[in-house]
Amino acid sequence: MATNRTFTMIKPDAVGNGYTGKIIDDILAAGFTIKAMKYIHLTKAQAEGFYAVHSERSFFGELVDFMCSGPIVAAILEKENAVEDFRKLIGATNPANAEEGTIRKKYAKSIEANAVHGSDSDENAEIEGNYYFSAIERF
Repeated sequence: MATNRTFTMIKPDAVGNGYTGKIIDDILAAGFTIKAMKYIHLTKAQAEGFYAVHSERSFFGELVDFMCSGPIVAAILEKENAVEDFRKLIGATNPANAEEGTIRKKYAKSIEANAVHGSDSDENAEIEGNYYFSAIERF
């Protein structure tokens, strides 16, 4: 059953390029409500913990380094069918393959620097949201 919350993070490339406000505007224009948000600079340990599922992959070290390269904006979003609708809004992981008008098509530079993260399932949305936000930070 689909839930009505998802997790996103605006990645260091998009924050560093000044796209935070534009991405938030796109999220709100698509009908999402922001339930929690924070601006943080991840430590290596925090990035490794979040991406632990990829720890055996060849790109893990580069991913962790990238995610620590500058601040991010983490957020919990709410909307009916949130995970699926947000995945459509952000577009394909590789911005070259993303549909026109999607966040990644507009703001991402490469498959590695792809502007935003979006949870890929309801279960992961809950896990990822809980990683960044305590229960008292969410409403």
